[in-house]
Amino acid sequence: MIDIWQVLVNSLVTASIYLLAGIGLTLTIALSRFANFSYAELITLGAYCGLFFLATKDGNIFLAIILAFFVVGLVSVVSYSAVFKPLEERKTSLIHLMVASIALGFVLRYSIGEIWGWSVLFYQTVWTVHTIGSVRITSLWIMMILTAFIVALCLHYFLTRTKMGKAIRAIACNPALASITGINKQKVIFLVWFCGAGLAAVAGVFRAADTRLSPMMGWELILPIFATVILGGIGNFYGLIVAALIIGLVENFGVAMLLKLGLSTEYRMALVFLILIAVLIIRPKGLAR
Repeated sequence: MIDIWQVLVNSLVTASIYLLAGIGLTLTIALSRFANFSYAELITLGAYCGLFFLATKDGNIFLAIILAFFVVGLVSVVSYSAVFKPLEERKTSLIHLMVASIALGFVLRYSIGEIWGWSVLFYQTVWTVHTIGSVRITSLWIMMILTAFIVALCLHYFLTRTKMGKAIRAIACNPALASITGINKQKVIFLVWFCGAGLAAVAGVFRAADTRLSPMMGWELILPIFATVILGGIGNFYGLIVAALIIGLVENFGVAMLLKLGLSTEYRMALVFLILIAVLIIRPKGLAR
C-alpha cells in the first residue's frame, strides 16, 4: 500500500530542489532570450563547493550554502561577460548561443572532474531523522523545504516591491520598452545571472547532501528543471512554483506506482514529460500564461 503522506513529503522535497534550481533558469531565459545548458554544471559546481564544509560529520551546511552561492554566482557572471555578452553584441543567433552554452558546460564539467575526480563522492555530514507516525523526514529535508519557502516569499517581495524587481519584470515582458524607460538592462542581467546561479548552487548542495556527488549530477537534473520552467511558463516565477509542485507530485507518485507494479523507477521521467506534453498541447505557453 502506498503511504500517501510519505509520498507528499517526498514530493515537497523534490519540488524544493526544482524550484530553487529553476528560478535562475527561468529568469535568465526570460532576460537573455536563450536556454543556457551550462546551467547544469553550475548546479554541479555548487555541490562540489559544498564539499569544503560538509566533508566531516559535524559539517556546517549554512557555510557550505554561502560559499557555493557566491562562488557559483561569480562563475556565472564571468561566463556571461566572457562568452555570452560578446556573442549577444554580435547579434549571434539563438542556436549559436545555445551551442556555446553546451560547449561551456563541457569545459566546466571536465574541469570539475579534473579537480575533484570522476568517482562518486558523498558528504560525510550526518542528518537527524525524525519519524512522525509512518512518515520519515530528515533535518536536511526540513531545511530544503523551509529554504525553498523562504526564497519564494523573499522573491515575491523583491519582484513586486523593489525597483530592481520591477525592472526584471519589465525587461522580461518587453525589453525594448524597458530600455526606453531608462532601465539599465546590463545591470539587471548581471544581477539575475549572479543570484540565479547562486540559487542553482544551493539546490546542488541540497541535492548532493541528499544523494551523492558526481560531475554528471547537474546534467541528471537539468531535464526535469527545464520541464518545470517550461510547464510554469518561461519567466513566470509563480507558474514555476505551481509547476515544481506538480512535477514533484507526478515524479514521486509515479515512483510509488512503478514500484507497486514491479516496473523500473527510471520511467518516472517519462511520466513527467507526458504530463508536460499534455499541458502544453492545451496551454502552449505554460500553466501561468
